[in-house]
Amino acid sequence: MDRITTGLLSEFVKEFELSDLPEDKQFEHFASYVAVRRHYSDTAFHSHDLVTGDGGDTGIDAVAIIVNNNLVFDPDDVAEILSVNGYLDVTFIFVQAERSSNFEAAKIGTFGFGVRDFFGAGTLVRNDQIRNACVIMNALFGKSARFTKGNPAIIMYYITTGRWQNDQNLTARYQAEENYLRDTGNFRSVEFIPVGADYVQKLYNQTKNAITRDFVFDQKTVIPNINNVQQAYLGIIGVSDFLRIICDDNNALIESLFYENVRGWEGYNTINDEMRATLTSVDNDRFPLMNNGITIIAKSLLTTGNRFTMGDFQIVNGCQTSNVLYDNRDVLTNAVKVPVRIIHTTDDGVAEAVITATNRQTEVRKEQFFALREFAKRLEAYFKTFELGNRLYYERRSHQYDSQSVDRSRIIGHKDLVRAVGAMFLQQPHRTTRSYKEIEARVGRDVFVETDKCEPYYVAGFALYKLNAAFNARSIVQTLKLARYQILLVARLLMDKDALPRMNSNEMEKRCNAMMEQLWRNADGVLADAARKLKEIVRDKFERDYIHSQPVTDAILDAFGQRRLGL
Repeated sequence: MDRITTGLLSEFVKEFELSDLPEDKQFEHFASYVAVRRHYSDTAFHSHDLVTGDGGDTGIDAVAIIVNNNLVFDPDDVAEILSVNGYLDVTFIFVQAERSSNFEAAKIGTFGFGVRDFFGAGTLVRNDQIRNACVIMNALFGKSARFTKGNPAIIMYYITTGRWQNDQNLTARYQAEENYLRDTGNFRSVEFIPVGADYVQKLYNQTKNAITRDFVFDQKTVIPNINNVQQAYLGIIGVSDFLRIICDDNNALIESLFYENVRGWEGYNTINDEMRATLTSVDNDRFPLMNNGITIIAKSLLTTGNRFTMGDFQIVNGCQTSNVLYDNRDVLTNAVKVPVRIIHTTDDGVAEAVITATNRQTEVRKEQFFALREFAKRLEAYFKTFELGNRLYYERRSHQYDSQSVDRSRIIGHKDLVRAVGAMFLQQPHRTTRSYKEIEARVGRDVFVETDKCEPYYVAGFALYKLNAAFNARSIVQTLKLARYQILLVARLLMDKDALPRMNSNEMEKRCNAMMEQLWRNADGVLADAARKLKEIVRDKFERDYIHSQPVTDAILDAFGQRRLGL
């Protein structure tokens, strides 16, 4: 590997605590992460959930299945997502990573055949990770009537440390693989992307650096001085300029720009259909009169006349408008103008107030604003109070740690924390995937309440972090991943099997502090014991439907003399 790639790999390995892996495996994790991160706008995921492992990988080093901008690792998530959104927008990402500097036709063929086999009869030997991904794939195609935005997309990354030079034979080889999959008629798009050292370095840097855009904003009005706001403007911008703001160098929509928007793209409902009709009509120049426009909050903004340079920005309102514009980009001309509000502020209070106000104008579920509540801020601060070896980072708002030097493996996303707390302290591990929304519905009511102690949340987060590390280091076998939340419940009961006190009580704080000491002292031992105990309880019957059932939760509680808590 060249010196630059080696340096970036070393930085990645440190951030994700992968130093125990051999370099070829480190590179697989590195390549998989940067490839998937380009298409997935959340940062709270780990490469160990993507990499397929050795033996039976069918020539595929990593698989990611993105459904409605959710990374899906469990078949039960499909029904959960469908129940929330009512549609399925699916992208399959496959990665083959080689440390060598050569692109080889034979390896392209092996990779392509592995992807074909993934969607086909399954003639190749499959390991547990590939088999699980195939189960998810079949669950998705079983709901193909809900592919309302089109059939799934396939993206295949072949990543090396060399340089791609558009070799005619290699190009013909990968195009043959594309054509085979495309001709099945099962996919809306199929793309094979060869990635050399220059491009992989660029992809990695994009995961670290805030997005910056230059554009002309000549039709604008300056908003008068506002406390804690450096600059603010109202105006309209040509649609081509706006599309350059929201698209990357390959003209793909940058999904991460919409994370503070609260609600994601909802497809073509009645309102979005009307918007599309306006844009595609002869009267599309009326668009700025008929649309509330886009609100952008930027942490940096430089202006030279009408030339704006905007950095570290989020579109906090206007996700639907942006997606409709992007979806119809091929038929739009600069006769279409987009209403835009740009607010330059580094004050989180101002940003949160704007996010709340702009999104309150349409119906949004209350729990979607959880990140703005005081308890979420208190949890974020509490997680950071521990010494470095025990410190975690609660990511209440996506991307908040992107520009900071933080070990990525120690970042706990909100959804993961809800699941861990639901398993360990609500004693509902069977609901963490199959019925996640029933756990989430208790946020603000039974858990994540303003008066709660922070200690149980840290215990759950730290236990999950150490369990993920154990899976990554293979000290706990990969087949138990499907039972990770059951393992967390058993671990809590091994450390403290007494009936739980209230989440806001001093007794809860005291007992969680004792659990912290046990985890800090010997988390690996506690989790290994929990895995062994779970195997005894279920008698090594590790079938997904059984493990994720209420009877297994009851069996765990019975083994410790506990009674089940009602939902």
